[in-house]
Amino acid sequence: MKILVINCGSSSVKYALFDAMTLVKEGLIERIECFETAIAILIREIGAMDAVGHRVVHGGEHYHEAVIIDENVIETIESLIPLAPLHNPVALSGIRAIATLYPQAIQVAVFDTAFHQTLPPHAFMYPLPYTLYTHQKIRRYGFHGLSHQYALHASAAYLNRSPEELNLITFHLGNGDSVCAIQKGKSIDTSMGFTPLAGLMMGTRSGDIDPEILLYLEKNQGMSSEEVDTLLNTQSGLKGICGLSDMRDVITLAHEGGGHAHLALEMFAHRAKHYLGAYWAILGGVDGVVFTGGIGEHSAFMREKILHGVEHIGITLDAQRNQCEKEGTFVISTAQSRIPVLVVHANEAVVIAEAVRGAIKG
Repeated sequence: MKILVINCGSSSVKYALFDAMTLVKEGLIERIECFETAIAILIREIGAMDAVGHRVVHGGEHYHEAVIIDENVIETIESLIPLAPLHNPVALSGIRAIATLYPQAIQVAVFDTAFHQTLPPHAFMYPLPYTLYTHQKIRRYGFHGLSHQYALHASAAYLNRSPEELNLITFHLGNGDSVCAIQKGKSIDTSMGFTPLAGLMMGTRSGDIDPEILLYLEKNQGMSSEEVDTLLNTQSGLKGICGLSDMRDVITLAHEGGGHAHLALEMFAHRAKHYLGAYWAILGGVDGVVFTGGIGEHSAFMREKILHGVEHIGITLDAQRNQCEKEGTFVISTAQSRIPVLVVHANEAVVIAEAVRGAIKG
């Protein structure tokens, strides 16, 4: 079976082609103005396929696993656009382009929220009037589920253990950041919430803040809800503190002694360490801490900063191992560290392709 995996961004399409679950081609089409044109070029380049798997960010409470796409699925993804206004529309663009240009392919939606559907009610509920959940479905959904799921399985394979017996804390750190508490192979808590804005400090997103700040800005500063939304999603995080959103640039600026870059790094690490301690307590002990995503995989500096001073919970970082750049999965803790620390190079495309195969067989 030939499976094409598509991950649509606002102006790009990341793709991977699998034949019998072996990767045969991958790439990125950027600066897209028309998704249908981009997909047409892609189809001409890769040729025949049997199925297409789409990464869809928000599936709400509707989907716990991948699903073959039909009109009802499309309508549900559309209904969830208010919860993921930057992500679900572009996924729909890719779905519609394939339906028009290559209708013989089976299309499957694979949801970033599905992995977190195992959160218990005490973790996904907000302390708001219960009717906001029953009527509006306001709750914690969590995101980056495909990345956390891959980190779980890659770590289990490396440690030669079953995913179902592992307690892990997985950090997906990139331009968007999230942490997941995994108990016996299932997500039981995660830092992102109703939307991908909650949790850790990010490249341009604020993460957790006092919600009264929003009311203050609207009432006392005359900001509209749209202006507040822009502030929180595109003008905050690392960018809000030091003017730069790319962690590599922030680290360089900090080493040069410029601006508030040092403060931004301290804030980023502090918030990550906060979740490390919280999830360690919730899990009652862990079998491993895992870093993935662009920052998690490549920033030895930030990994060291997050793990500095946590020896008391059984984590000891090996400075030399931490500086290594390897592919796949590797350990950066010392041999004496009670809790191993792993770096996993993300491969969401494999998770999506396996989910597509499972959905079709099911």
